[in-house]
Amino acid sequence: MDHANTLASTAAKVGFISLGCPKALVDSERILTQLRTEGYEITPHYEDAGVVIVNTCGFIDAAKEESLEAIGEAIQENGRVLVTGCMGRGEDAKTILARHPKVMGVSGPAAYEEVLATVREVLPNNHRPDPLIDLIPAQGVKLTPRHYAYLKISEGCNHRCRFCIIPSIRGDLVSRPIGSVMDEAEGLVRAGVRELLVVSQDTSAYGVDLKYKTDFWQGRPLKSNLEALASALSEMGIWVRFHYVYPYPHVDALIPMMAQGKLLPYIDMPLQHGASSVLQRMKRPAASEKTLDRIARWRDICPELTIRSTFIVGYPGETDAEFEELLAFIDEAKLDRVGCFQYSPVKGAAANQLPDPVPEELKQRRWEQFMSLQQSISASKLQAKVGSTQTILIDSVTEAGCVGRTSADAPEIDGVVHLPGSHEFHPGDWVEAEITAADDYDLWVS
Repeated sequence: MDHANTLASTAAKVGFISLGCPKALVDSERILTQLRTEGYEITPHYEDAGVVIVNTCGFIDAAKEESLEAIGEAIQENGRVLVTGCMGRGEDAKTILARHPKVMGVSGPAAYEEVLATVREVLPNNHRPDPLIDLIPAQGVKLTPRHYAYLKISEGCNHRCRFCIIPSIRGDLVSRPIGSVMDEAEGLVRAGVRELLVVSQDTSAYGVDLKYKTDFWQGRPLKSNLEALASALSEMGIWVRFHYVYPYPHVDALIPMMAQGKLLPYIDMPLQHGASSVLQRMKRPAASEKTLDRIARWRDICPELTIRSTFIVGYPGETDAEFEELLAFIDEAKLDRVGCFQYSPVKGAAANQLPDPVPEELKQRRWEQFMSLQQSISASKLQAKVGSTQTILIDSVTEAGCVGRTSADAPEIDGVVHLPGSHEFHPGDWVEAEITAADDYDLWVS
């Protein structure tokens, strides 16, 4: 086909809705990048899309309902809908088809080729990308801003926590060879990314399934394990932030790198409870008392370490004494950022069979008590930053000024830094500034 005919041809347009966690976002980005590579256009509008893809979340019932509602809206507004993601398997897939029989196809998580094959079938595309006019960014199609990106290092999980159905959805741990991960990281940095957020279902287990075998990046031999990955990423001159890390002994190796400024002094560590008896009923992989000791040692090495975590209150059988043990745990741990969820039964989770469910009103009371205590801890930690000079990564600029984050703040889930009246910066800029005020969640620079 000659250049003029290429210009005249019209690319088929695909709409895309991405729900759920950062790991699902990476799946969405991979599908979008391949669609663009094949000459499809991505549109944010229902009305001009030839088909709409909904990437679903199936982690808890509320997320499933949100996914079902998004599918319904897409069908109502467009009519031609493909569904993929965590709800695309087993009973959840049957639920989707029962509630929305008009969907044109359903596939499971990370089923990239299946999604693409169905798109090609229901929306044939005669347009072929011309490298002169159809430029695909070097970093691929990203759903995050240009200056930060998620780097998924593995899929699946070997744990069998009773409240979680992720292994039944995404399978056992499958780690990417370290050379592949580093090639992607290098490409992202070359394309302008200033912050990499390392994600997986269990980041601390990276490489276990590969038996930590040696791979090559730029001719260098590197073992496929967490320490080698962190060390290689630390050489890139950008922010590197680790999510979903359990407090295993080998994670200790990351803390000196954080203290030396090679990695962001930040760990997202989902602990879920502070009572050992509850953790055992959950079949969690770590004991609470060892975790407190480990956190204390980490802070001795790296005093500026920020720890984010999540907890569950109202797990089946949780007694008053166990809840008090949880409160004592967070009071001693003094974690910087904490999310808390009331236990919610998820279809297919082993925890549903446990005796002594906690009444809803008691869950709510415990959640309020937990959040009140944690809010006071978080607020105190933020107040301690007033008067300090922080490096801030600018995320957005509006008429009111700039909004950014410190090394202690992951995008979307943590707080932000407000710089009212500042317009001289751009997203992706690093700025050194003195913190002048704080509230329970955010910081200000006046």
